[in-house]
Amino acid sequence: METTAAVKKGSVATQKPHAVLVPYPAQGHVNPFMQLGKLLQARGFHITFVNNDHNHRRFIHSKGEEFIKGEPDFRFETIPDGMPRTDKDATQDGPLLCFSMRRTCMEPLKELINKLNSPSWGVPPVTCIISDGWLCSFAIAVAEQLGIPEVQFWTASAVGFLAYYWDDQLLKRGIVPFKDENFLTDGSLLAPVDYIPGTRNLQLKDMPSFIRLTSLEGENLYEFAGSEVRKSLRSSAIIINSFDQFEKEALDSIADMYPNIFPIGPLTLLTKTILPSSQCLASLWKEDTYCLEWLDKREPQSVVYVNYGCMAFISGHHFKEFAWGLARSNHPFLWIVRPDVVMGAESRVLPEGFYKEVEERGLIASWCLQEKVLEHPAIGAFLSHAGWNSTLESISGGVPMLCWPCIAEQPTNSKYACTEWGIGLEIDQDVKCDQVASLVQEMFKSQRGKQLRQKAMEWKKKALEATTVGGSSYETFDRFINKFST
Repeated sequence: METTAAVKKGSVATQKPHAVLVPYPAQGHVNPFMQLGKLLQARGFHITFVNNDHNHRRFIHSKGEEFIKGEPDFRFETIPDGMPRTDKDATQDGPLLCFSMRRTCMEPLKELINKLNSPSWGVPPVTCIISDGWLCSFAIAVAEQLGIPEVQFWTASAVGFLAYYWDDQLLKRGIVPFKDENFLTDGSLLAPVDYIPGTRNLQLKDMPSFIRLTSLEGENLYEFAGSEVRKSLRSSAIIINSFDQFEKEALDSIADMYPNIFPIGPLTLLTKTILPSSQCLASLWKEDTYCLEWLDKREPQSVVYVNYGCMAFISGHHFKEFAWGLARSNHPFLWIVRPDVVMGAESRVLPEGFYKEVEERGLIASWCLQEKVLEHPAIGAFLSHAGWNSTLESISGGVPMLCWPCIAEQPTNSKYACTEWGIGLEIDQDVKCDQVASLVQEMFKSQRGKQLRQKAMEWKKKALEATTVGGSSYETFDRFINKFST
């Protein structure tokens, strides 16, 4: 009787397509992968979500044991990343994690997939691997060895993809590496970058931060990022968290090189269409739910929301400049300060007199559910690092941005937000409190601020159109399902 039941259960299970999802282990990558996994589950896929050991422990800490147990058709597995164990509740060292995973994760992933394909494991055979476009080479190698289709999920912007893909041109043209540190101040970064198809009006300062180096010795993220993105064209398909109207020229340029792309964003809105009552996000930090209660007491479009994302770090000096800038803006603010965001053990201490200056006007929290915050009617502006999830969530909420890009392709996103998309104002890298206060006031009180808010609302409408039934992203997602579910 037991054997017969097991056979029946197995025969039903084998009818399902089985996707193994392998995100880069940082919050800004895990969230869109979780959304994608839930969408695929809703369309009949069995999902195996692969964390590194460190994030597995963080999920247990933030969400509890029950969350990590998963569901019958949505399971969590882990692989080692080669990094020293740490119990610190923070994102691991980004560069070291990239290099370590590229060196060490191929065999553990291969072993996991062979285990999942074993009849004794009780799940459908793996029909595709969906890995992070930021760190794809080891998953592509596994897929090629096992004869399984491999899909890249690019969680960043399409213009960011192009900036990485063509960054080898900087080396060929003798621009990178720079001769010395003077390039930061001598105007070198103002040189135009007019040789990347599908982009507009870029300068070197708008390129990903990894180009800013004076030596190519040893492992570096400039060579890492470009090589990983170029290898992604070996995959069976590329999913991009963007939509046609928002990044048409960039998406068309990628399609010219590689036609099998699937822009299905913004995922935060597509999940609401397909799974309107589900919670599809998974925070690696515990969320402060009081934020939303506090916002309920504020006037519509009156609050500045400040969040530097999951991986950016700021100096103690800049932290204090932001503090005084927010204080002197005379606007209510919600400021998310991760426990590890400020470099230096004592630098997270706010300046003397700050709390007295802001009184009841500001709220500081360690983490929040950003999607819900940006949807709240009290939010009037988003001071952001211009990470891609934040940018998409900002337009999904119809909220204009104050951009302070920090790392990776954030300068590229910021450039587009402030020029091509017309939704943002950029803060100088060497941030000063007076400029922060001035730009906050401009966003709320000037005609320019009104125009930015109007443009953000226009993009919100287009994003909603793209992700509702019949929209471009919705139809593209259906096309992906039809291609990879058989």
